[in-house]
Amino acid sequence: MTQDELKKQAAEAALSYVQGGVIGVGTGSTVNHFIDFLAQIKGRFEGAVSSSEVSSERLKSHGIQVFDLNSAGDLSLYVDGADEANGRLQLIKGGGGALTREKIVAAASETFVCIADESKRVDVLGAFPLPVEVIPMARSYVARELVKLGGTPVWREGFVTDNGNAILDIQGLEIQDPAAMEQQINNIAGVVTVGLFALRGADMLILGSPNGVNIYEP
Repeated sequence: MTQDELKKQAAEAALSYVQGGVIGVGTGSTVNHFIDFLAQIKGRFEGAVSSSEVSSERLKSHGIQVFDLNSAGDLSLYVDGADEANGRLQLIKGGGGALTREKIVAAASETFVCIADESKRVDVLGAFPLPVEVIPMARSYVARELVKLGGTPVWREGFVTDNGNAILDIQGLEIQDPAAMEQQINNIAGVVTVGLFALRGADMLILGSPNGVNIYEP
């Protein structure tokens, strides 16, 4: 099976968790499949809060109503992908640049279901470059502070987040304590947020594999 077929498998499996109301929807290639599957069950839920402009447009193209989080309030379910996930369901996210809005929607949701293909499961986070969203004027300062953590920050040139900010991708990390590093990076002045989802990780991980869907809990 191709990687794309494995992503589709995980995305379709997440449909069973959609139980009405307004749901949170993330960003990325696996989530795109989930949004396409949602179009088949539009009568089962009211609409969605999205973590990116790209996902919002895809939802609208299927006739799914997109709500603002401020008006939707707390959400029962959030479905999103990940760039890496460890055994405790702590994640690295933000390869697509939507990490801040993803983190906000995850925080506002009762249950976070993460969908991915099996290649995203790792023992130690950090092989995938860790994204950090930063206020543009603080980019160089934040980069110098990140070097002190033992990684190599690389500016994602030519990319601007939906919030108008820059992203630094930290290469070469082995993140032994994701929760501590999440707090440490978030405390650097000029950081909007870091793509570590450890303080609020996933509640369930659905991975597509050649042998079928595997479901993990922390």
